[in-house]
Amino acid sequence: MSVSRRRLSLVAGTAAGAVLFLSGPAFAHVSVQPGEAEKGGYATINFKVPNERDDASTVNLEISFPTDHPLASVMPQPVPGWDVKVTRSKLDKPVEIHGSKIDEAVTKVTWSGGKIAPGQFQQFPLSVGQLPEDADQLVFKAIQTYDNKEVVRWIEETEEGGEEPESPAPVLKLIEAADAGHGHDADSAEDADDTDKNAGTTSADGSSHDEETSAAGSDSSDTTARVLAVVGIVVGAAGVAFGVLAGRRRSA
Repeated sequence: MSVSRRRLSLVAGTAAGAVLFLSGPAFAHVSVQPGEAEKGGYATINFKVPNERDDASTVNLEISFPTDHPLASVMPQPVPGWDVKVTRSKLDKPVEIHGSKIDEAVTKVTWSGGKIAPGQFQQFPLSVGQLPEDADQLVFKAIQTYDNKEVVRWIEETEEGGEEPESPAPVLKLIEAADAGHGHDADSAEDADDTDKNAGTTSADGSSHDEETSAAGSDSSDTTARVLAVVGIVVGAAGVAFGVLAGRRRSA
């Protein structure tokens, strides 16, 4: 291999290593998934916790909830091998959520007793709600503790338009609820209801609209048949009388 090729390989390797080194922390921080949920509703979210150390395991996770937009309902899903504690606290000022005033809310959820080994990650699910309608995001501050007593605080908020900080806090973006299609569904329901009314109307004697229509058609057919029968009888009688009269004339 020539000297120029060796230099090129060395530069390429160094650049690739630098990219991996710089991008590593961005993929390794504690995050909330999915990254967005609808305003005013309930959602199931997961806090994804990767283990960043090669010589230590994650043994504790603490998630702090925002108090400016408190959540009245927070329900953890059991995670095998982990204990969970939900902490509720009095709010400094009661807030009104969907017509109801609350003076306390969940402020912290802590998982402990388990272990996330090096090279692994763990998800911690929660059902939360009702989500605020007057906010575009919720910021959760996370504290990750290792069995070597090291503590990593994922608590830095990303400024709008700015670069991601070194230890970003998990963020749940809130989007508008999807209402599209409701009008079409309502029109379809009304049309179906009108069809049902016309097809299934029941009269006082217990017969349905369809049965009355069928009966009316049957009566009309019977009447026509009877008229035709009478006409046939009259024509036949007239023919017999004409034949008798003609025979008498001949004999005379």
